[in-house]
Amino acid sequence: MNITTSILTLLSLGIIGSLIYLLISNSKKKKNDHHFHFRRRDFKEEWRVILREYVTFYNEIPDPKKDEFEQRVLRFLDTITITPVETEVEDLDRLLVASSAIIPIFGYPNWEYPNLNEVFILDSDLNDTEFGQQFTDGHVLGMVGEGKLKNKMLLSKGALREGFRNDNDKKNVGIHEFVHLIDMADGKTDGVPEVLLQKSYAIPWIKLMQEETDKILNKESSIDEYGATKVQEFITVTSEYFFERPQLLEKKHPELYKALEQIFNQDMAEQERNYLSSLVEDEEIGRNDPCPCGSGKKYKKCHGKGL
Repeated sequence: MNITTSILTLLSLGIIGSLIYLLISNSKKKKNDHHFHFRRRDFKEEWRVILREYVTFYNEIPDPKKDEFEQRVLRFLDTITITPVETEVEDLDRLLVASSAIIPIFGYPNWEYPNLNEVFILDSDLNDTEFGQQFTDGHVLGMVGEGKLKNKMLLSKGALREGFRNDNDKKNVGIHEFVHLIDMADGKTDGVPEVLLQKSYAIPWIKLMQEETDKILNKESSIDEYGATKVQEFITVTSEYFFERPQLLEKKHPELYKALEQIFNQDMAEQERNYLSSLVEDEEIGRNDPCPCGSGKKYKKCHGKGL
């Protein structure tokens, strides 16, 4: 091979390399353009009916925000694969997964989950899967992690639906697992969601976690005991509480409530108060009717007190 041939070969390789680079760059650009220029689409009315029936958060937000919620649900469903495992997945399930994802980050319009590609839906618990067999106590209803589970989530269909059907028990497995992903987004699973929490508030949050965990262990708290099992479970369990029973959390754990309000950039207690007040004004709730918060009290002696 002479020098001329060698040069031509190198030039050819260089041209091929440049073409490959341009193809990759254009592919990434298209992906990024899709990310930042997601076009608004019509939301199916039958999907809107499902949200009204099952997602209290959707009902509570003002009408202009409902459109934003719907568009973010569509964006999530366009970019995240939802895969059934030996079960059937309905529109209800897809919408509940998407709602579980959007609710914790609704205070951050441009935030999405960088550590999620696919959600697997199983019919019941996950104990019989290769991931759930290591757990011997109780039913495993949801899971995210590393290794084979990197960028993946497993959810029990039954538990997902129950979390939205009963929105007064301070438990929602969908929200629980998505808050885990928020915690993990900074590369650590430590109960300190640094992607949402300003650095100056990280140390006070850690101190508050320790104090509240001690209260749980001493039976002096209304927070579920599971929140004291690991540091990463404290934020998931208290987040379920925050999004399902915000006024109760604000009353019983005011400092914790303010910290979670800051982390999620949402005042859930005020949102709930405004929603319940609007129902009374529209005469959808009588003062002697049971309070929609699920306390068992009459509305006039619960959230309607003083109105």
